[in-house]
Amino acid sequence: MTAVLRKDSVGILLRNSSNLCKSRVPFSTSFHHLYSISTEKKPKINPAVYDFLFQQHNFSPEAAAEAASVITRLRNREKSDSLFSFLEKNDFSSSHLEKIVKYKPSFISIDLEKSVKPKIKIFQELGLSNSDIADLFAGNASVFYRSTDKRVIPALSKLRGLLGSNASVVNLLMKSGRFLIRDLDKTMVPNIEFLRSRGVPMEQIITSMHCFSRFLLHKPEHVRRSAGKAEGLGARRGSRMYIHAVRVVASMSDEVWELKLQAFRSLGFADADIFNAFSKYPQAFAVSVRKMREVADVLVSTGKYDVVSVVAYPLCLASSIEMRFRPRLQVLAALEDRMLITKWPSLPTLCKLSDVIFFERYVEPYMDEVGHLFLAKGLISC
Repeated sequence: MTAVLRKDSVGILLRNSSNLCKSRVPFSTSFHHLYSISTEKKPKINPAVYDFLFQQHNFSPEAAAEAASVITRLRNREKSDSLFSFLEKNDFSSSHLEKIVKYKPSFISIDLEKSVKPKIKIFQELGLSNSDIADLFAGNASVFYRSTDKRVIPALSKLRGLLGSNASVVNLLMKSGRFLIRDLDKTMVPNIEFLRSRGVPMEQIITSMHCFSRFLLHKPEHVRRSAGKAEGLGARRGSRMYIHAVRVVASMSDEVWELKLQAFRSLGFADADIFNAFSKYPQAFAVSVRKMREVADVLVSTGKYDVVSVVAYPLCLASSIEMRFRPRLQVLAALEDRMLITKWPSLPTLCKLSDVIFFERYVEPYMDEVGHLFLAKGLISC
């Protein structure tokens, strides 16, 4: 049997796929019915707020009831209606508004002219589409409560200066709006200066902004303390791994860090191994204790890899079991059973190979012999 497969879909071909389905339970939309569905004690719900959200602005009964149990009164229905209508015209869906009101119930009475319109206009001029603006604010409702002139505009100016273009700023903000909420002069700016003083290139810092925004927004004293701890564990200033080492330490409390070290020891790591692993692969220390043990169990159960292999390449602990290890291990076991391979790849190779290269090396040459097996197991599809 011969199969022609597109390489850009190999990642899908090598993994099982599943559909996550959501279902809605039928319910009455009657406000009074909301009270009769349970005999448990119910919070007091403001009928006017509930009616405004559910009847006029298409909130779900549950979201409207939750908000109406927190919002004690609707101060000015006309102003609130103007606010919601304006946002709806700018592509804010009911789910966007539900999320904002759930996080900030007081939003229902926020000043449209002073607090909302200026910010929407700024982001439209920056180049964001209305739907992107809605997504941004739904995930970062606190931005509405930050001063446009004292916080939002200066933050955008600093980000543009660092990243070089509006497009890059937009790209960053769509990943994390936290840069608009925190005071960058008290967090990001001193943290960048500190990291540069430790030999971290700006390119790495900008990558970290995109991938790990919380790190640069920590209090500077926390980042400095974490750097000292990382250096004590073997992180070297100026090395490519330095920023990762500091970030990983900064992400954990002292108690969690100790639990992590105990977990490494329980897997067979000596203290010297831990120091060596941390200096080379600090990202492995960001993995949860539970996942560390599950990965080690999966690998050792094959009989092809042992604890020594894991200790030698601890970055394997950061790889996905379902998306990387399990499908690849099934492929290799099937090939070995049919004597189509005599040697399994090393653990680093197993982890590092892209889906495309793994497919080309271990699947494509044997499609005629075992393609039906892979199809049956759902590892690939026609």
